[in-house]
Amino acid sequence: MNTKIFQIKLKQEVLRHLKYSLGKDQGHATPYDWRMSLSLALRDIVVDPWFDSTRKTYDSNAKRVYYLSMEFLIGRLIEDVAINLGFEDVARETMREFGQDYDAIVANEPDAALGNGGLGRLAACFLDSLATLGIPAHGYGIRYEHGLFEQHFENGAQVETAEGWLAQRNVWEFERPEVAYIIAFGGHVSETDGRAVWYPAETVKAQAYDAPALGWQARWCNTLRLWSAKPTRAFDLESFNRGDFLAASAPEALARTISRVLYPDDTTDTGKELRLKQEYFFTSASIQDLIRRYRSTNDDLRDLPKKAAIQLNDTHPAIAGPELVRLLTDIHGIEIHESIDIARKCLGYTNHTLLPEALERWPEHLFARILPRHYRIIEIIQDQHLKDTGSDIRIIKDGNVNMGELAFIMATHVNGVSALHTELVKETVFGDLHKVYPKRIINETNGITPRRWLYDCNKPLRNLINSTIGIEWPDDLEQLERLAPYADDAAFQEEFHKAKLENKRRFINWLSDIRDIQIDPNAMLDIQVKRIHEYKRQLMNLIEAVAYWNEIKENPTKDWTPRVKVFGGKAAPGYEVAKKIIHLINDVATVINNDSATKDYLQIVFPENYNVSMAEILMPAADLSEQISTAGKEASGTGNMKFALNGALTIGTLDGANVEIRDHVGAENFFLFGLTAEEVEERRHQPEYSRRAIEASPRLYRVLNQIASGVFSPDEPHRYGSIVQMMYESDYFLVTCDFDDYFDTQRKVDKAYLDTKEWTRKTILNTANMGWFSSDRTIKGYAKDIWGAKSLYER
Repeated sequence: MNTKIFQIKLKQEVLRHLKYSLGKDQGHATPYDWRMSLSLALRDIVVDPWFDSTRKTYDSNAKRVYYLSMEFLIGRLIEDVAINLGFEDVARETMREFGQDYDAIVANEPDAALGNGGLGRLAACFLDSLATLGIPAHGYGIRYEHGLFEQHFENGAQVETAEGWLAQRNVWEFERPEVAYIIAFGGHVSETDGRAVWYPAETVKAQAYDAPALGWQARWCNTLRLWSAKPTRAFDLESFNRGDFLAASAPEALARTISRVLYPDDTTDTGKELRLKQEYFFTSASIQDLIRRYRSTNDDLRDLPKKAAIQLNDTHPAIAGPELVRLLTDIHGIEIHESIDIARKCLGYTNHTLLPEALERWPEHLFARILPRHYRIIEIIQDQHLKDTGSDIRIIKDGNVNMGELAFIMATHVNGVSALHTELVKETVFGDLHKVYPKRIINETNGITPRRWLYDCNKPLRNLINSTIGIEWPDDLEQLERLAPYADDAAFQEEFHKAKLENKRRFINWLSDIRDIQIDPNAMLDIQVKRIHEYKRQLMNLIEAVAYWNEIKENPTKDWTPRVKVFGGKAAPGYEVAKKIIHLINDVATVINNDSATKDYLQIVFPENYNVSMAEILMPAADLSEQISTAGKEASGTGNMKFALNGALTIGTLDGANVEIRDHVGAENFFLFGLTAEEVEERRHQPEYSRRAIEASPRLYRVLNQIASGVFSPDEPHRYGSIVQMMYESDYFLVTCDFDDYFDTQRKVDKAYLDTKEWTRKTILNTANMGWFSSDRTIKGYAKDIWGAKSLYER
């Protein structure tokens, strides 16, 4: 179908949906109505490749990938779908003919609140690449009613409110009331005729909602299936008629609670119980669903590993192993040790952390009460592991059920997500298990989808690349290497620089709509956006900003490099230190931004509620990417990849995927500082290392005194005393030890930025050499090394 004919057809479909799906005519349609009508018209087009892909998968009886994740941070979908269909220009022109601004229509769509950060964004990238590569797959997660939370600031402090993304209809999903599974909790287990029978105390129903996950050029389409909790008994009329209205609605309240919020605060016993129930809820529904799908075309469940690869994205779905064993043994009659072997051959586990406290563990008494059958199965898994290996590494230890050990022992492969991270996993969090299973840990370095994270979000650069090397690169990102010879081409440098300025102006215009702040587009945009956590060291970035401010004030006539420091990210509601760091950033910003002597050289901005849509504005605009975590603590990072792909230079430590990024873009195009992972461990063993670092650094000492004395919190001078005390006494993430090197490296950044030609040359080489970090490459690695899955279309 040629473009003009399709545009006529799309226009007809938009009008049809406006009238028959929205019940509106053109004269009374709101932006919401136009957005919904366009979305429905595009969704209709997606259904055909979705059905075709599903049909081909069933006809071939191919092996499928099941990706289990607590998060799928998919972002807005209108533009993503239009681009993958190849209809972006048609959609834009269609809306123009209706007198509508396509970009405003796109911006009207709420972000799906299905994740927090890197974990969920990675899962979304993987869905995109699985579909682009034509590998049959299902993503499985929870359809959160409110997601994480919406972040606001009150007097600089973070305040959490409920995210309302489902207050409007989610147009991309298809409700499947016929696909539902019973999920049980509590009760007791008894042996009957040699088989275990679980008598639960309470149950809920997991109902499916499906969304198509479309790949590039619509060649293949997989499914994201999210589970919503529903009551097994909708309403207790007898209680209601007695006047006990709360009891009447209790089943519905229990169910809604389970799928209401991502990561409920688990600092309380009730919070821990809810989170454990959430994880079992979506995992059990997913395992039941994949078994049903397998049995629709296959008979013997002993062959399940030939047809199903189950990937656990972190420890959240680690209960998948015991749940699959339970279903194979208790429901389908396979002997339990054989069931354990079958389950292990299906399961892979991706580790995302080097922080032992981030490997989930549940109090033994809680776990045994909520999941009594699984507790017994884990005991059997543990006994078999101890017997087979002769080791003393236990899953149940010191009153806890350790989900990291469970996931490791029940997986056929355990993968790290960067080269450095994988080696550290072998040495640290799973060092003992690695000795027992020396071939189990492998590496699959993370990647990002170039469709959303360059082609979609950075149109000025996309257009320049297209006109320079052609239009095939979104399907083969390593073609960007062909840009490298242009790094020294003056005309190309000028166009590349213009593209960056256009993106910076877009960011400035966006920011001016939400903040009363004026920014010079020629100032360096220095950006750190990620979850607020001590190991990511937003605090060190802020301390450096104050030190720079001090220098400017003392030498006002010096030729300073103007900077705008941008922070973004949320802190977990129960994470008091992280929330205090957010408050400090905002307090410092208030003082510095209102200093007339320095505001032309330094400003600090912290937009509320960082999400995918904000990232799509920030990533293309950034000049400098802050990747400054303590070496040995960041598993990989994917923000570092997005920034570099979009032409930002990185200041960073040798941590996570920074190591591989630096190798690919060139050490001379990366601003390296800080202790290595080995040096970090050595430093921690030195007495009073943080106090000694502070005393050796007049700049750092001065900033900490300013913070402690209330320069940035005059209404409450001692507000940040605990942070300063932490720096002196227990600076576990070595902010103090890396500070001087960080400050000096930032001054090298200042000098480099003033040479526009050389800076632009470096940014071109960053973009040109980031092709290896496509999530297509990552998924090919998983498919070959872990899943044994193949593409079902000819490329």
